[in-house]
Amino acid sequence: MDLLATLTQTPSVPGREARVREVIENHVRQAGLFDEIRTDAMGSLIGIRRPRPKDGGTIEKPLKVMLAAHMDQIGFLVSHIDENGFLRVNPVGGFDARNLFARQVRVCTVGGDLPGVMNPSGRPIHIATADEKTKVPEINEFFIDIGMTGETVKERVKIGDMVVLDGPFQEVGDSVISQCLDNRVGCWAQIRALEKLQHHDCEIHAAWTVQEEVGLRGAMPAAYDIAPDLGISCDTTLCCKIPGVPDEQRVTVPGDGVCLKVMDSSTIADIGLLEDIEAVAARQGIKCQRGVLPRGGQDGAMIQRSRSGVRTAVFACPVKYIHTVTEMVHKVDLESYPELLAAYLQQL
Repeated sequence: MDLLATLTQTPSVPGREARVREVIENHVRQAGLFDEIRTDAMGSLIGIRRPRPKDGGTIEKPLKVMLAAHMDQIGFLVSHIDENGFLRVNPVGGFDARNLFARQVRVCTVGGDLPGVMNPSGRPIHIATADEKTKVPEINEFFIDIGMTGETVKERVKIGDMVVLDGPFQEVGDSVISQCLDNRVGCWAQIRALEKLQHHDCEIHAAWTVQEEVGLRGAMPAAYDIAPDLGISCDTTLCCKIPGVPDEQRVTVPGDGVCLKVMDSSTIADIGLLEDIEAVAARQGIKCQRGVLPRGGQDGAMIQRSRSGVRTAVFACPVKYIHTVTEMVHKVDLESYPELLAAYLQQL
C-alpha cells in the first residue's frame, strides 16, 4: 500500500498536477515499464509500451490500446487574501459544503506547504442564532486561517496557490481510507497492472491525465494524439451501500470487485468490450461487478468521442464517501482492479 499512500498524500489539483506526475514518472521509470515516456502540452503523462509477445517475435500492426487515469484531485485555488491574512478560495472540482466544516488543509506555496484550517465565516455555536446553527454555508463563505499576520501571509501566499484538504492514509478493517482515492486508485491500478503484465501483443499507451475534475480536459488532446483502437478509462465510482441510501441507488457493493461501468452521464460503455472483460474475469476467477452511475463522468467519454470514435470500456473502483477526506475502498476491490486489467491486456 506504500505507493497508493504516497499518491494520496501528494497534493495535485486541476492545473497543478506536477507533484503527482513526478511521483508517477519516477516510479514507472525506475520500474522500466515503458519504452517511451513523455508529458504532453496539457501536462498529461503518457507512457508507450510496445508489444512484448510471449514467443519473442514482432507484431507488424499491433492493436493500439489507450489507458487513462486522471491524476488531479478536487481542491481549491487561492482567490483573495484579506488584510488579516484570511484566505478566500475558489473550488476546482465538486465539493459538498456539508463536508468542509473545521477541516485541516495544506496551502501549497513556492516556499513550502503551510498547514491551516478551513471554516465558514460567522459566529461559533456559543453565540450563533438558531437560524445560523442550522444553515449550511455556501462554498464562497468558507475561509482559510494559517495562523499568521496579514503581512506575513501576503509575503508567503500568492493568488492561484493550490489548497487541498489534509487527511491521512489509513487501513481500517478490510478497507483503506484517505482523501483523493478518487482517482489515485486509478493511477495506482494502471501502474500495478503494467507491473503484473509480462507479455502482450498489443501496444499500450498509458496516460495519467490532467484536469478531469473540471471537465475531462486532459483526456481529449491525449486521445487525439494517441489515436487508439481501443480505450480503457481507469477511475472510481460511487459505493452507496450505507444507511440512508436505498439499495437501488447503491451503484456498487463493497467487496464485490472492481466495477465495470455500464454507463454514466458522460459515457455508455461498449457492451462488447464489457462482456469480453467479464469473460476474462470468469476464466481467471477475478471478482468484478457492473454499475450504472446516474450522474458523473470520467475520461472514457473523451476517448470514446475522439476522432471518428473509439470503442471504450470503463474500470471503476467502488468508493464510499466520495469527494471527502474519508473516502473508503475495500481491499478486495483494490486487489481485483489491477489483476483484471492486466489479465485483459494480456489476452489482447
